[in-house]
Amino acid sequence: MLSLEDETRLRTEAMAWLAARTNDGRDAITRQELTQFEFDGQRLTLIDTGRGIRKPKSCRAALTIMTVHTPEGRERPYEDVLGSDGLPRYKMRGDARSGADNRGLQAAMELGLPVIWLVGVAPGLFQTVFPVFLIGEEPALHQYVLAYDKDQVHQAPDSPLEEVMRRWATRETEVRLHQRVFRSMVMLAYNTTCAVCSLRHSSLLDAAHIVEDRHALGVAAVRNGLSLCKIHHAAYDAGILGISPELTIHIRADILDEIDGPLLEYGIKGLHGQKVSVLPERRGDRPDPQLLDWRYQRFLSA
Repeated sequence: MLSLEDETRLRTEAMAWLAARTNDGRDAITRQELTQFEFDGQRLTLIDTGRGIRKPKSCRAALTIMTVHTPEGRERPYEDVLGSDGLPRYKMRGDARSGADNRGLQAAMELGLPVIWLVGVAPGLFQTVFPVFLIGEEPALHQYVLAYDKDQVHQAPDSPLEEVMRRWATRETEVRLHQRVFRSMVMLAYNTTCAVCSLRHSSLLDAAHIVEDRHALGVAAVRNGLSLCKIHHAAYDAGILGISPELTIHIRADILDEIDGPLLEYGIKGLHGQKVSVLPERRGDRPDPQLLDWRYQRFLSA
């Protein structure tokens, strides 16, 4: 059994190892890669087969938790892992082998040890979210409360800080879980390539929403996303670049008249009238024409 000091070091090294292989947690990683981690010269897989809670024999507490990939044709159930306080939840195991796994979760909470959350974005492909802390148990619902800061506490319902904390927690969940999972799904669909200019450097790519996720139409699905490089994402959000439902790229008229350097001339203005160059192979992942039209009308009105 590892000492508490060594178990803490194990988690620190595992997270650093993942950060180096996932663009600091922004890109997905394969199941096979998750089996390649080594600690003190020994192979220590970060994922189990057939179980969602990974507690190595040498550890006191769970090291990783997993949320399985949502099958094709179903929307990812974000609401199922988000409480009214803005914090995500993780369900305990409920089968015959659940006792040891659930004790591993309990130990992580009691010892204040961080865990790594593996969220399935495709068969055999996972978005990593870390560090995550178990900060509370809800036995009646068979779930634990998760947070990204082990010192985070819930305020009394009538506390003036309660609403501030709820908004902060919700935003943290959106950024660390929802947005990263959305990014991974979009990058996978577009083969990590900008839909407009075909740039393939992951660190320079974003998953852009066609309709912002806070809008009623802003579904958390690939059909509401575009893989765009940071320049074209910024241009899209600024209303400089628009994409019609027919997937034609349009540049705002005043920008077309502007004289500037080669980036504007060839990287922005030169795209006017061209078709989007990269689309997902799966038709259901391609940009929804209705969502594109909603966004394109905003571009025209601006």
